[in-house]
Amino acid sequence: MAKPFHELRERLLRAGVTPRHVRRYLTELADHLADLRAEEERAGRSRADAESAALVRLGGMDDLAKAMIEQRQFQSWCVRAPWAMFCLAPLCLLAGTYFVACVYLWFGWKIFLPGADTPFGSPTGPMYGFANIYFQAGKLYYFGAPVLVGWGIGLIAARQRLKAVWLTVGLVLIAWMGATSRIHASRTAVPGGLGHISMNFFTLGASGQAISDGLLHALVILTLTVLPYLIWRLQKAHSGPV
Repeated sequence: MAKPFHELRERLLRAGVTPRHVRRYLTELADHLADLRAEEERAGRSRADAESAALVRLGGMDDLAKAMIEQRQFQSWCVRAPWAMFCLAPLCLLAGTYFVACVYLWFGWKIFLPGADTPFGSPTGPMYGFANIYFQAGKLYYFGAPVLVGWGIGLIAARQRLKAVWLTVGLVLIAWMGATSRIHASRTAVPGGLGHISMNFFTLGASGQAISDGLLHALVILTLTVLPYLIWRLQKAHSGPV
């Protein structure tokens, strides 16, 4: 991308134009600028003069930005409906990842502990070998799911140069859902659900200890999810305009 378009790129992203439309628009402008520069050089101008004349003929930064910003079809859904992209969608995505975790747990239960009342611990003692690796991988996925979802929306916010307001709301909701998610699996205690497996969210618990643990867990999730975005913002602030 030509250097004259770096400022235009940032302006378009901050205005809510989707990154793919920004890339396509800047590619078209770069090609058009190259054609104009070639015309000026054929007219006898030096390379530097041809570059300046071509930029003048291409148009000012305000006009070039306005041509894209005023077309609503190029606006990102992050700008059109930030409440959906940063609140509703991440919670639905996280719920989907937890559903996958439940299915994963159910398969392991059926394969490795077919006679056990619950997959959380075996009455015959600790598990070893592949069974232990299987369940530990599931546990890692379960606890890492809210962090991965948070990183995902943080990446979207960074690519779109969005302000942190809606991102913060989304990360708080993700941390709350992740910290309060509880998975229950038992043939006797969970008669229904998905293969005797059920989940509940957004309830911290009745005891003071449960509330304290839930808030601490939520704080840990929130810190882990927001940290990459904060690092990116700090790097952006120190590097300044490219």
